[in-house]
Amino acid sequence: MRNIKVVVSYDGTDYYGFQFQPSVRTVQAELERVLGLITKEPVTIYGSGRTDAGVHAAGQVINFRTQGSIPVERLCLAMNCLLPPSIAAMEADEVENDFHARYHARSRLYVYSILNRDVPDALASRFCWHVRHPLDVDAMRESARVLIGTHDFSSFASADRDQTSPMRDLNGIEIRRLGERVEIAVRANAFLRSMARVIVGTLTEIGLGLRPGLDMKRILEAADRRQAGKTAPARGLCLREVEY
Repeated sequence: MRNIKVVVSYDGTDYYGFQFQPSVRTVQAELERVLGLITKEPVTIYGSGRTDAGVHAAGQVINFRTQGSIPVERLCLAMNCLLPPSIAAMEADEVENDFHARYHARSRLYVYSILNRDVPDALASRFCWHVRHPLDVDAMRESARVLIGTHDFSSFASADRDQTSPMRDLNGIEIRRLGERVEIAVRANAFLRSMARVIVGTLTEIGLGLRPGLDMKRILEAADRRQAGKTAPARGLCLREVEY
């Protein structure tokens, strides 16, 4: 039995998330369908992150086990011939049998893109959140510092998250202004459901002056989702990189 690792990218706009759900379109279902056609056997894939509906990926990592004999160097070509244009296989490698894309990941990097100008961009609307009023990036950076480290991130998790420990190690957060865009890059060992988007939503409220920057420490310590800001739209978020 071979264990194959594949790096994939996708435009998540038209999918109900990465994880398989019956009767709706998901990235996992598309990948398993295509790999089943290639290997001529049922395939179950494991992803490094279960991105929500509408969230994109540039560096999602999956693995699957197969008895199929297709050379690994031809796998991406075969997959891309069968996948819809919204999903692409970027690279593939044969890995040790115990490798697991989710459980062996050391960190995930999510990047959120905000278009910060008066007029929206129709061509970028699937991949960024349009915020009309100017953002105070310095205030956002200052308030974000308290999030770095190992904390209970309950305040920044979806209320319907699964009952895993809320403790996460946020390794770093970088906020950059790139002309009319603001990028928020968040790296952690793992993320609670909607955690990156709630952090972005809260930072945006601080950047707009809707709440003081000092509020972030209180929100974090409260461990109460009601204390944080709104959840930023899914379309601006991208799983950029997974480290092992």
